[in-house]
Amino acid sequence: MSESPCLKVDKTLGEKAIILVRKFNLHNRELRVKRVGDQLYIPLIDNPLPSHIKEFERQLSEFAVSVSNFDQHTKRPVKLVNQLQDKLPPNLLTILPRAVDFIGDIAVVEIPPELEERKRLIGETILATHKRVCTVLAKSGAVRGTYRLREFKVIAGLDKTETVHREHGCTYHLDLSKVYFSPRLSHEHNRVTSQVGENETVVDMFAGVGSFSIQIAKKRQRVLVYAIDANPDAIRYLEKNIVANRVEKKIVAIFGYARRVVDERLVGVADRVIMNLPERALEHVDVACKTIKPKGGIIHYYEFTDDPYPLEAAKNRLIEAVKQAGRSVKEVLVTRTVRVTAPYQWQVAVDVEIQ
Repeated sequence: MSESPCLKVDKTLGEKAIILVRKFNLHNRELRVKRVGDQLYIPLIDNPLPSHIKEFERQLSEFAVSVSNFDQHTKRPVKLVNQLQDKLPPNLLTILPRAVDFIGDIAVVEIPPELEERKRLIGETILATHKRVCTVLAKSGAVRGTYRLREFKVIAGLDKTETVHREHGCTYHLDLSKVYFSPRLSHEHNRVTSQVGENETVVDMFAGVGSFSIQIAKKRQRVLVYAIDANPDAIRYLEKNIVANRVEKKIVAIFGYARRVVDERLVGVADRVIMNLPERALEHVDVACKTIKPKGGIIHYYEFTDDPYPLEAAKNRLIEAVKQAGRSVKEVLVTRTVRVTAPYQWQVAVDVEIQ
């Protein structure tokens, strides 16, 4: 289930209400409309604007804007191999990419070297299969550099890398050639957000375009998030997303390296710290410990590991790093595998309470 803003109407007004929210591009089609008694709950991608409310008042005799939980639409994915089985020989069908990432209206795929000459066919097939996709990008190299960027090549559709992605009722403007963003972390963004309490101060040390920060600010009435990033393009999109999601009073976007920013203005302010920089989070544990309030708080730590026992290894490394920073782990709250990133390599998450 996913929590989402919604329009609540009597079932007799359901058809008219759905037409209205679709007219304003507010309908969240990834979630199922819900009926409770005589009331319909129509999931929205965002809260309605004042102009939308006026139109609702004019056309609907009774309605309410609220938040509710909705079931996801369960669509059977169209497999690429089925679409291409008559166009590629069997030996190439076996190495077709099994996963496609959808970010806004852009599809991202990894093309094996053996299929390089068929990439246009693959891109056009994805474009034809997924009607909302305008561009298909092929990964052209690994994530690298301080800003965790990746090169892409357009293999079908419009020549662009900028898009608008929607996730858990939040809107993210981004450019894949300039900022890091992964839709595969959607569950993680929601998991961490669900743990944040009212009146907390959160420091998102490597915020990017606001994947964690925006959702936390939208889902909590009283919260303050300091969102830090050293990539000027990420900060530019973060500031745009803060306005787009109307959370200006809840998020402070800060350009700079986390260590320097914390030393200058964020020592001892945080109830909770998010460390989503798996490549280098371990070397910043001392910064997170400095950011947490003297009475203690929560750290959400991420790392890549190829250890045979990845969760135990990551947990032990974090506990030792906290100790070296002069603090201690009161309790290990969560250890979980986030995703497989390569053969025998994982991204893992460890949540700890420190004192």
